[in-house]
Amino acid sequence: MELFILIIVLVILTETTVILIKNRISIFASTKNARRKVFVDTSALIDGRILAVANTGFLADNLIVTRSVLHELQLLADGKDSEKRARARAGMDVVKELERVVYCDVAIYEDELDRTPVDDRLIELAKENPGSAICTTDFNLGKVAEAEKIDILNVNELALVLQDSYKKGQKFTIKIVEKGSNRGQGVGHLDDGSMVVVDKASTKIGETVKVEVLRFVQNASGRIVFTKLAKD
Repeated sequence: MELFILIIVLVILTETTVILIKNRISIFASTKNARRKVFVDTSALIDGRILAVANTGFLADNLIVTRSVLHELQLLADGKDSEKRARARAGMDVVKELERVVYCDVAIYEDELDRTPVDDRLIELAKENPGSAICTTDFNLGKVAEAEKIDILNVNELALVLQDSYKKGQKFTIKIVEKGSNRGQGVGHLDDGSMVVVDKASTKIGETVKVEVLRFVQNASGRIVFTKLAKD
């Protein structure tokens, strides 16, 4: 009797384990399939900054490069304008490098090479795939896509958002909370956690002082604003 009960328990445990594994596989599969489709246009590839963004992991999508976009790059690369040739060839290299990025999947879509303008083709494909987006640096394409209710990923807009928040000569107030790593420096922090280093402010700990920006540094560990005490 005890052996029979033990066998039943083992069978139940085995079935439960199988169900959990299947559910886990299903969740991972659905997550991957749920990735957004992003159609990359010629201008974004020539610009090249999409590669840097993808390498950070912020662009974890299914990137789709159409055959018509590659064809347009090839035509530019074979053209008479030396500058456009160089930029187009660099754009084709970006496609190869994107395929090596671990955070996103890159696929070449075999669309028709007819007389349809490439931008119009991308708009059509985005409309045929609800929830997709177009990655571009082309201002006019972006406006058309917005009118068609299509999401746009514009690297220029991203760069604008991430540009220096504080300019040389700008003044603001900050509370000095500790000494800096160098002699005479005081340190405060902005609301977003960025460090503000103030020259000749080591004696101002606990005080709120007015400072003037000298330079702004952005690195992998965060943002640092170097300042000096401002004159009234």
